Amino acid sequence: QVQLVESGGGLVQAGDSLRLSCAASGRTLSSLTMGWFRQAPGKERMFVAFIRWSGGSTYYADSVKGRFTISRDSAKKTVYLQIHSLKPEDTAVYYCAADSTSTPHITGVWYDYWGQGTQVTVSS
Repeated sequence: QVQLVESGGGLVQAGDSLRLSCAASGRTLSSLTMGWFRQAPGKERMFVAFIRWSGGSTYYADSVKGRFTISRDSAKKTVYLQIHSLKPEDTAVYYCAADSTSTPHITGVWYDYWGQGTQVTVSS
């Protein structure tokens, strides 16, 4: 089992930056891929980025490349999502998830564990 708790969301203005955190606990994390997804009002959940806990390789959705940075702190067992130049269209609930399969995925169905989500609202 893996428990994930997100934090760091809130109400911000367009152009601001924000860092979301995902604290992980439970089983050994080294074999996991950690992903961030987001779900805007009335839309499907979408992949944002992932990071391999071991090795730290990353991958981003094309729509967020250049503005979003995913990272992890192994000592703190925490994954971060840094967002710069926030736009109103970034408004969504952001979810952290863990994929225990050996191959990283960008589809949520492969992720076994999910956090409760953190709301990010960007005002124009």
